[in-house]
Amino acid sequence: MDPRLTACNGSYADIALRGKVDAEHFVEGEPACVATPLADVYNAPQGARIRQFLCGTELRVYEWRENLAFVQNQKDSYVGWVETSALSKDPIEKTHKVIVPTAHLYEEPDFKSKLIGHVTLGAEVRVDALSNDYHQTPRGWLYHRTLSTLSEFASDPVRIAEMFLETPYLWGGNSALGLDCSGLVQLSCHACGLPCPADSDLQERELGAPLDSTENLRRGDLIFWKGHVAWVHSPKTLIHANAFHMSVQIEDTETALKRIAATSTGAPTGFKRLTAS
Repeated sequence: MDPRLTACNGSYADIALRGKVDAEHFVEGEPACVATPLADVYNAPQGARIRQFLCGTELRVYEWRENLAFVQNQKDSYVGWVETSALSKDPIEKTHKVIVPTAHLYEEPDFKSKLIGHVTLGAEVRVDALSNDYHQTPRGWLYHRTLSTLSEFASDPVRIAEMFLETPYLWGGNSALGLDCSGLVQLSCHACGLPCPADSDLQERELGAPLDSTENLRRGDLIFWKGHVAWVHSPKTLIHANAFHMSVQIEDTETALKRIAATSTGAPTGFKRLTAS
């Protein structure tokens, strides 16, 4: 079993894994929700950031420590350690989601009022009232055009990716404050209602149908390398978050393929199409 998707840390594990993994305690886990704009996810209590969970993300907590919790994302099954200060144990009925890269939270329903925070694309919130074209949420007021209902989805994941051009590269990043390659793909897919795992190797394994080569690539196809992924932006360009530019960029595909092939990443490992021809 992939440890990134398995609710087991050696001490505690999901009760459903009894007999499948070794752990000292098997528990049902407790529901929780991300209550901050973003929550860094770590691979160990003193480990490195591996992903980020967005505001409103539903989790299952299998171990509580003083400052950290071992959790599993209920949307993509990703597991890791999250700071307890980022979590809420109280159920939150969410009604809307953020559809722009970053949305400001205001103290009052007025763009001249005090700025008290922000939420990012894909975050889910509860709307309690509407006033002066602003939605009231428990965290503050959001301009109504920054939100949609949970049942509304975009149709073009590459158009979503284009919204993040020049966003700084951040290993494990999942927001307009910083993105890595797989974070960009996952955000783009989720905005279109498409299930998508968190890491590029998982995405290569689970997304779409395989293509033979770069020939006849079209917008919305995916190119995979060892540890990297990019959207096909047009027949001759791709868009990706990458550490060469340290940002999200559109590149000539042939130029990018040659540059990446000259590094330890090497040649592409696969080409995928999300929908049938």
